[in-house]
Amino acid sequence: MEYFVIVISAIFVNNIILAQFLGVCPFLGVSTRVSTAAGMGGAVLFVMTIATIVTYLIQHYVLIPLEIEYLQTISYILIIASLVQMVEIMLKKLSPALYQALGVFLPLITTNCAILGVAILVIQKDFDLMQSVVFAVANSAGFALALVIFAGIREHLALINVPKGMAGIPIALVSAGILALAFMGFAGMV
Repeated sequence: MEYFVIVISAIFVNNIILAQFLGVCPFLGVSTRVSTAAGMGGAVLFVMTIATIVTYLIQHYVLIPLEIEYLQTISYILIIASLVQMVEIMLKKLSPALYQALGVFLPLITTNCAILGVAILVIQKDFDLMQSVVFAVANSAGFALALVIFAGIREHLALINVPKGMAGIPIALVSAGILALAFMGFAGMV
């Protein structure tokens, strides 16, 4: 039951983008096409899960025993940057089309505060390793869900007549706000 609460809370109630406002840059940048958004969601899923596992282990087996917890942020950033480089190399080899579609946004995963935020939240919430993995996977699923839904909305917005002053980013931000309000409806679940 505990894992179920973590999953529902991370995906719907405390969505990393729509409730905590972490990862907004890729949310707005990669959400023009559903296929690109799904690819970014998959890349974030991989990086966030692996980064959470590695940072959890570094925190509990290196930083805490050596009493150098103050190096948490810098060490987490280095770990995340290394993992993104690995994902970039893998995508270039395995899926060149997705690599091209993501373009400049793939390196943005390095500075995606959602990944760093989840790694830090795991430590703040005092989760064990299994809870941390479930939390990371659920948060990345919530990130991907919000990204894909928003990309679908933006694809439909491109097909309709929008007033000139609202075209582009303004209508996208209004839509993101309405989407965030829709996710707030899940607040009473957990």
